[in-house]
Amino acid sequence: MEDELRERLRRYPHDRYPVQHATAQFHLGTVLLNGDRSGEAAAALRASVSGFDPQRLPVEHAKATNMLGAALRALGDLPGAATAFERAATVFERNAMAAEEAAARYNLGLVHRASGRDAAAVGCFERALRGFDEVRLAGQASAAARELGATLLSTGDADAAAAVLQRAVDAASHAGDHAALGAAANALGLAHLAADRAAEAVAAFRTAAVAHPRSVRPDGYAMAQANLALAHERLADPPRARLAARQALGVPAAPEPVRAQAAEVIARLGPAAGDVLTVLRVEDAERWEPIVRAEVARWADAPAGARRSAVGEWVDGSLADPGRGPELARALLGALLELPSPTMDAVVRTLLETVSERSAADGQRFRVELSRAMGFFHVPQWLRLKDTFNRLAGELGQDPSWG
Repeated sequence: MEDELRERLRRYPHDRYPVQHATAQFHLGTVLLNGDRSGEAAAALRASVSGFDPQRLPVEHAKATNMLGAALRALGDLPGAATAFERAATVFERNAMAAEEAAARYNLGLVHRASGRDAAAVGCFERALRGFDEVRLAGQASAAARELGATLLSTGDADAAAAVLQRAVDAASHAGDHAALGAAANALGLAHLAADRAAEAVAAFRTAAVAHPRSVRPDGYAMAQANLALAHERLADPPRARLAARQALGVPAAPEPVRAQAAEVIARLGPAAGDVLTVLRVEDAERWEPIVRAEVARWADAPAGARRSAVGEWVDGSLADPGRGPELARALLGALLELPSPTMDAVVRTLLETVSERSAADGQRFRVELSRAMGFFHVPQWLRLKDTFNRLAGELGQDPSWG
């Protein structure tokens, strides 16, 4: 694409074909900017801005100016970017181009906030939100509401931030944008925490964790779990707080600040064994699946020693609670089925080794409970479970007759 655009520039020199040349420069600048070549992009976009006569082609001139603003922002030239976005927004407004104006004001808001001008940023985000709402662009409206809420929160107005962040959550949900939903819900949770509404924060952070699946957006998932740990700590619920913190720490891709926050929660609350089973004991049954799935995924990524310790806590806790044994067995097997085969093998192998270390009576009791639970799954799932357990049991020299 770049070579084609440069050839077009040669075919349409500026002195003979100014509009065609400016158009090619605009597209070239966009390609370069998307390729993280901001300096070259800015040069091409400046040429595009110069090539479009603002009197005869005001809209084209404004579009090039807006894109130049994006390049300047990427280069760290915040004053230059602000000037470009402001000029573009003014032209878009004059020409009744609501979506384009809203986008330019959104970008201008980002620049103002980065420059420490929060009041100006709030005004830009408010206008951007109105514009996106006007043309019913739910995804863009969610982004504008999220940035507006985040800015209001940074100024200390937690209640106003929460109100607009709820709009961001609703808009992202309407648009079906799970990444935006997770980001907005996480910000909403922070606003509720700042307003000392920990229960509402828990609900928001849970939404964020679901919208950021561990296997798809692990960094977002880890952040939501670390924040969920804070909210549970605020509610004086140590088992849930520690469980969420451990699940944040168990994500290999967790950013360092997230890891530090989660580790601090555990340090404040102190270590304890069996948190997951403690939580399941008091949690509604419909909440079991995501809790156990997240815990088993943590086991899968943990070093061998940590995995053995966590699996041992589960086995011992299950044996100590025979009344819930069948439900716990089904929850565990359902979570195992969510794992890819090599990872599932690693967890099942640890489980088999751990069970073999218990007394013969306890090992047999756990084995019977788990084997019976396999029968509750559809045939393909039952076969996968049975074959995996029996194959690995055989490799370990154990009785290969699970399921």
